[in-house]
Amino acid sequence: MWLCPFAENAMESERTFMRNVKRVFVKVGTAVVTRADGRLAVGRLGALCEQLKELNSQGYEIVLVTSGAVGLGRQRLRYRKLVNSSLADLQNPQYELDGKACAAVGQSSLMALYDTLFSQLDVSSSQHLVTDTDFRNGSFRKQLSETVKSLLALKVIPIFNENDAVSTRRAPYEDSSGIFWDNDSLAGLLALELQADLLVLLSDVEGLYSGPPSDPDSKLIHTYIKEKHQGEITFGDKSRLGRGGMTAKVNAAVCAAYAGIPVVITSGYATDSIIKVLQGKRIGTLFHQDAHLWTSVKEVGAREMAVAARECSRRLQAMHSDDRRKILLDIADALEANESFIKVENEADVADAQDAGYDKSLVARLALKPGKIASLAKSVRVLAEMEEPIGQVLKRTELADGLILEKTSCPLGVLLIVFESRPDALVQIASLAIRSGNGLLLKGGKEAKRSNAILHKVITSAIPKSIGNKLIGLVASREDIPDLLKLDDVIDLVIPRGSNKLVSQIKELTKIPVLGHSDGICHVYVDKSAKGDTAKRIVLDAKIDYPAACNAMETLLVHKDLSSNGLLNTLTKELQHEGVTLYGGPRASSLLNIPEAHSFHHEYSSMACTVEIVDDVQAAIDHIHQHGSSHTDCIVTENHEVAEIFLHGVDSAAVFHNASTRFCDGARFGLGAEVGISTSRIHARGPVGVEGLLTTRWILRGSGQVVDGDKGVIYTHRDLTQ
Repeated sequence: MWLCPFAENAMESERTFMRNVKRVFVKVGTAVVTRADGRLAVGRLGALCEQLKELNSQGYEIVLVTSGAVGLGRQRLRYRKLVNSSLADLQNPQYELDGKACAAVGQSSLMALYDTLFSQLDVSSSQHLVTDTDFRNGSFRKQLSETVKSLLALKVIPIFNENDAVSTRRAPYEDSSGIFWDNDSLAGLLALELQADLLVLLSDVEGLYSGPPSDPDSKLIHTYIKEKHQGEITFGDKSRLGRGGMTAKVNAAVCAAYAGIPVVITSGYATDSIIKVLQGKRIGTLFHQDAHLWTSVKEVGAREMAVAARECSRRLQAMHSDDRRKILLDIADALEANESFIKVENEADVADAQDAGYDKSLVARLALKPGKIASLAKSVRVLAEMEEPIGQVLKRTELADGLILEKTSCPLGVLLIVFESRPDALVQIASLAIRSGNGLLLKGGKEAKRSNAILHKVITSAIPKSIGNKLIGLVASREDIPDLLKLDDVIDLVIPRGSNKLVSQIKELTKIPVLGHSDGICHVYVDKSAKGDTAKRIVLDAKIDYPAACNAMETLLVHKDLSSNGLLNTLTKELQHEGVTLYGGPRASSLLNIPEAHSFHHEYSSMACTVEIVDDVQAAIDHIHQHGSSHTDCIVTENHEVAEIFLHGVDSAAVFHNASTRFCDGARFGLGAEVGISTSRIHARGPVGVEGLLTTRWILRGSGQVVDGDKGVIYTHRDLTQ
């Protein structure tokens, strides 16, 4: 049995070095500084300056390297020439403007704008024009370092640009000889000279792609590994206005990174890209001297992960039923053996969530309460003891003499489950995937990162090497989800477990079938014939047993006659006594003197609920259809005729008579566990257990039969199902 030593926590992200960054160099390219017509992109520059001001106020030392002077000067001189041209001049082709003149004119305009923008933000900046030959002088380099050090101590932002107006290079815009040859390489050189902690190269695209960004098959490379990517990347066009382009940026980034300065290439069009980089967010392309060491521990690409899960699932399906059963029993044992380690990681997640000010209902779902691991292990063992689900013959038909057709159960293939908050869901989902023979990709919420990591490691450690631990993949980054959702040729089903926003976003981003529910707006309707004690027990249990659960009561509907016989008051008083905050519909709020609910379609997931008065069972059904979420709804009544009207009239995944909505659960339904509760009407509905993760296929056994236009084939279509 595998035991997880506490020291074996998952390795830190490759971007955690950002915590120690203080001195940041930012290079902004011509395509970011100017618009397509050559004019200054004032809005983008303003957003850039606001980011730099924010970082400056947070204590970062900021140095800016800017392009754009030549392009801006060219645009201005062309305009001036046009204004001063005669009709004869206009009839002749315009000659190419001198680049050095363009640089001289554009530089003053560019710096004037920077000065204005920074002054508005109460930030001081300084201008530094340098040439290639300056850096051949040791005294200059020493003085430059001292000057910049003094400026940074005063919280001034130095702004560097190559002084193209007086460059001595033979071909200033083409010659690649010298110490630096454009502002990208200048930024790299300055970062080394002035001991930067990080260099950010801003571009007009999100980062480095495997091919031209306009090519739909190109993929964003999050971490550049020289040994892997150097020969694989196809570069597109050079910069629209400047001299560089992505080739120049990559060259500069590689030189700086392998000299010890981490570099990120990212979009200069986004208004917060630099801030996100410093927060450790996985945006843009990272260059780092240790990147090659991360290849063995970082997450693999989305497609590689999905393909690996499919290959492992096929090996799992080929196993004998008893061997698959043993995997689940080993997982249950491993969970119990590692309970103390799991508890430590979960408590750390809970503490972080509380410190971050997360909602109490989220923290409640996050915590693995005492006895939870034992309960999870028990549910895994229940799954193991269930009847073998794979290869079951659902229907057997004799098509013709000696031609037998079988309809059999089989796994769906590869599942992608995106869930929030609840780490116990990982155990249930993984166990169901193994029992049903499916490959699995999991993406949990960041608030449960440590809990999910330890549970994933415990579970995959119990999977035999002959199957492979890539059967269950744990997706490390939220940024990988869009790539995974594009893999409709590899991933067969997506099941989101979380907010309505999460489910809606996933449905918009994928062609893969999506199974799940968004809201859990469950109703309890207390009819006029209900027994008081029965109604009280059910209402209290449905609300307070586990308020954060999706099957908890969110709306209490009460027959109008109960407002006069005292049961309505009894129910509301009992709820309030238990600490439940009540909100009312128009009728209940005025009668009970409670605040009016802002909406009937609201999932509290806490010790709160809505109360409303309805005329009869049909009014209750109409209310549920208008405001519910088709999850779980209940009627409390002693009138069986009314009960049948409700049970057959409410169009929800689960409808109960005289039983708490909390019974809507895979384990309680005898499914062993659930991957989620579906409110969809296709494939599976209600708690989704093993059966909901299976599909069917047809197996035909013959003895050499051919169709041949159906000549001589006598179809019997005899049912042989036993």
